[in-house]
Amino acid sequence: MNPLPELPAHALPLPGVRRIAADRPLRWLSAGWRDLKANPLPSLAYGLLFALAGDLIILATLDRPHLLTVSISGFFLVAPLLAAGLNELSRRTARGERILFIDSIRCFRRNGESMALFGLILALTALLWERFSAVAFALLGSSSGIDAGAFITSLVLSGEHTAFIATWFALGGLLALGAFAISVVAVPLMLDHDADVPTAILTSLRAFATSPGPLLLWAALLVGLTLIGFATLLFGLVVIMPILGHASWHAYRDLVE
Repeated sequence: MNPLPELPAHALPLPGVRRIAADRPLRWLSAGWRDLKANPLPSLAYGLLFALAGDLIILATLDRPHLLTVSISGFFLVAPLLAAGLNELSRRTARGERILFIDSIRCFRRNGESMALFGLILALTALLWERFSAVAFALLGSSSGIDAGAFITSLVLSGEHTAFIATWFALGGLLALGAFAISVVAVPLMLDHDADVPTAILTSLRAFATSPGPLLLWAALLVGLTLIGFATLLFGLVVIMPILGHASWHAYRDLVE
């Protein structure tokens, strides 16, 4: 019998994961605030970029209802990768280093192939959601040129499309939950240990399966705080996104051995 082929050393074994207490997500937010205070300028620079880019995207989609809703909901799908620079700031801060904004951006060059592949997975997920939303909104008769705010308001208040709204939110929620489950520790793990994409995704899934209750609370906090940022015309994200990005690093440190 031929011996089984050896797997690459970096592929096995998977990192161990810890079971965490229900109050850990609140502690992650507190740690994220501390990291923001330790790195105010680069952290707030990321927050400002998120806010300005988001405002520009929303302005560009005000007459395209499905693109407006997708740009807001799709943000939750790609946010883990966008927060990589904030993860790097927290990683280096934990080692006693002080770095500039430009230094944190260089994190995308380390383990760049894995980061790019994971980004492609998230982008394809967002594209799938955009195509589904385009078809769904087309069935309602929406088209370019319609004021998105008025259309969405009439859609919600008319009461004629309750089933559509419920289905859209349910499918979007399931897709977002799946994206959260595969990414909860994926990006920090790729930054910290040069893990490949399968290792990062499988470790994230194991972490989610080990502590589902606390991580569902963490997901709810991420969504709730981000929506507060959107409610302030995205400028609340200047502070909220850095806190969440830093906090996600501390989530990784608690969850992965």
